[in-house]
Amino acid sequence: MNLRKSIKPIRVMSSILSARQLKSYAPKLPVYLEKKKYIIKTADNFQELKQALKLRHDVFYEELLHKRRKSGLEMDRFDLRCDHLLVLEKSSGKIIGTYRLQSSLHSKHWYTATEFRMKQIQNLPGNKLELGRACVHRDFRTGLVISLLWEGIHAYMQASNTKYMFGCSSVKTTNKEEISRIYAYLKQQNHISDEHNVRPKGRFKLIDLPLSDNPASDQCGGTEKWIEEGKIPPLLMSYLNAGAKVCGKPALDKNFRCVDFLTLLEVSGLRERYDRKFRSPSTVGTNSDSPINILN
Repeated sequence: MNLRKSIKPIRVMSSILSARQLKSYAPKLPVYLEKKKYIIKTADNFQELKQALKLRHDVFYEELLHKRRKSGLEMDRFDLRCDHLLVLEKSSGKIIGTYRLQSSLHSKHWYTATEFRMKQIQNLPGNKLELGRACVHRDFRTGLVISLLWEGIHAYMQASNTKYMFGCSSVKTTNKEEISRIYAYLKQQNHISDEHNVRPKGRFKLIDLPLSDNPASDQCGGTEKWIEEGKIPPLLMSYLNAGAKVCGKPALDKNFRCVDFLTLLEVSGLRERYDRKFRSPSTVGTNSDSPINILN
């Protein structure tokens, strides 16, 4: 769930959504908040979804892969099953940040399950929320927009009565020594859990991963330098600081030269300071035409 890489573009096959299919999009659970110069909301219609898919294309294809799709959109077969959280700049109407949210209220086919065997997580009691496809426009990466997105996530979490949140947290490396040291650091800090028997699927398995006795905190000037260099993405660290756990070993994505850690957060264990930060008297579950505006 790295801000820039947490949600990787899937290789688009012929089964990917057509423009006609996208026009059938309808929101599942409306959320609407206002914060001074910004609006936080779920996409209401095809046109808003299309803008979010264009932002994803600009970030994941053009910026990260230096490629361009003919459609100018980054989309996959999961998009119609999901809600799409947006941050809009009021003055321009531009979508400057987005997160894809999929609740077990609406579907039980998960993107994360394409990489991991995660049956025990799928069978956990209560509603679950998968987070993915997070990105922020390059001109607005000050930390504010991701905070606004998290306010929206908190509102959506309340509306859907979510008990667990999960998703793939990507780390941009395929170097086994680096992966081993990052894994050792996470384990040393008690961020790794094997409770749910999560493991990568066949082609995503890391073969012969060395076990390091030298975690990131002891290497290269310490963990802060690793975060600055993007080895341990700040967004992953924010999940962990909020009480999330990394479930088992990471999955290797050779196409995008990264590893994905399945990250799970039990909502009841959300750290108090994060819960207080993102709690608000929101319009969760209400019609966006009659919102309770949050003005700070």
